[in-house]
Amino acid sequence: MSNIENTIDRIQELIDSDTMQQLRDELNSFHEADLADIFQQLKPEERLECFVLLDEEKAADVIEYLPPQLQVEILGDIDESLASRLISKLPHDEAADVLGDMEEDETEIYLEKLPEKFSSEIRELLTYNEDTAGGIMNPQVLTVTYSTTVKDALDMIRVNAEKDSIELYYVYVIDKQEHLLGVVSLRTLLTKPNNLPISEIMDRDIVKVHVDDYQGHIADIFMKYQFDALPVVDQYNHLKGIVTWDDVQDIVEEETTDEILTSSGIVTDLGDDNDDDVLTGSLGHSIKARIPWLFITLIGEFIAVSVTNKYDTTFTALPVIAAFMPLLAGLGGNIGTQSITLMVRGMSTGQVTLSSGWKYIWRETLTGISIGAIFGLLVSLVTWGWQNNAQLGLIVGAAMALNMTIATMIGTCTPLILKKMKIDPAVASGPVIATTIDVIGLAVYLTLVTWYLISV
Repeated sequence: MSNIENTIDRIQELIDSDTMQQLRDELNSFHEADLADIFQQLKPEERLECFVLLDEEKAADVIEYLPPQLQVEILGDIDESLASRLISKLPHDEAADVLGDMEEDETEIYLEKLPEKFSSEIRELLTYNEDTAGGIMNPQVLTVTYSTTVKDALDMIRVNAEKDSIELYYVYVIDKQEHLLGVVSLRTLLTKPNNLPISEIMDRDIVKVHVDDYQGHIADIFMKYQFDALPVVDQYNHLKGIVTWDDVQDIVEEETTDEILTSSGIVTDLGDDNDDDVLTGSLGHSIKARIPWLFITLIGEFIAVSVTNKYDTTFTALPVIAAFMPLLAGLGGNIGTQSITLMVRGMSTGQVTLSSGWKYIWRETLTGISIGAIFGLLVSLVTWGWQNNAQLGLIVGAAMALNMTIATMIGTCTPLILKKMKIDPAVASGPVIATTIDVIGLAVYLTLVTWYLISV
């Protein structure tokens, strides 16, 4: 039995024996991340009973580690005053995320109960799209003016260092109107003479993001420059906050999850403001997320059925050809999926662009021809030996080679075409490839077999 299972058994035992003080002590001894894992395994009533036993600082930290659904559930089940205090202890961006997941009237209730300055800053964050820099930034930033000395800057950092929501990565230099002028790393501050003005050591070549920049663009900038944090500015270059590496880590995880789900034919954006997880969320949400592309696939497969039906006389004349259909569909679909996965991943990392697309189309086409020839030869030999018919072996092998080549070309071209049309290339991976290759593969195979039957 794993440690977490042993821990859950122990917690349930303490709850059943009503030894609350011992349970309180044990719960508060765990790390917040471990508690979040434990709470996700408990029953709702057990989770609530344990949560209220936590010290407030610990409880606020646990909230940060929980998935959105549990955050809303727990805060909705506890006393409003306690919930408000916990939210006020969260970093601004985390508090905005939590409140943004609630119903509007519930969000407003908490905003009214929060400290005025904190509430005002959260309201501003909530005005931004949650997928933009403005929606994920932390407005609490270490700033100094142009004429501040190194000593004064270090003194200011010492005063602010105890504030949990302050991120100690860089100090940003602003003017009286809060325009961003430069940035200084803590390393630089610690290694320069105390009497130097910030203006002499600050970096004026600032890498920054705009409040309306979407999270994919932000992640790309972080991956390129490898900074711990980036400043966020508005259209007038006013410093509004910072985005940190842990925010980007969440972005990359979310983007990767969306890409995997989308490539499998699962709709991640239903346009109904429902952020339920497809796996653990409501049944209705899961059904709505999976039906659209399945329905499109159904239509495509009906086309494949109609193609097959047109060759009913071919099946009557040579029934054994049906045995090779799963073979052709399986290998064609697999190599097509390989090509489209390589292209989608290459486009997401920036290796593949629309301008360089032709190079990869040519490369993948040669790959498809080569692999198709190898597998076509193998299929020809096996079919010849099995059916003792060299001509049928040649037909099936040729169909295999053509099918794999065409599948590779489709898998390579489709993401580029969708990108050109400003459609997420990941949507092509599952449904488009499977359906298209089934239809084209069957048409090629049955046409070749029909020609063979006519010729003999």
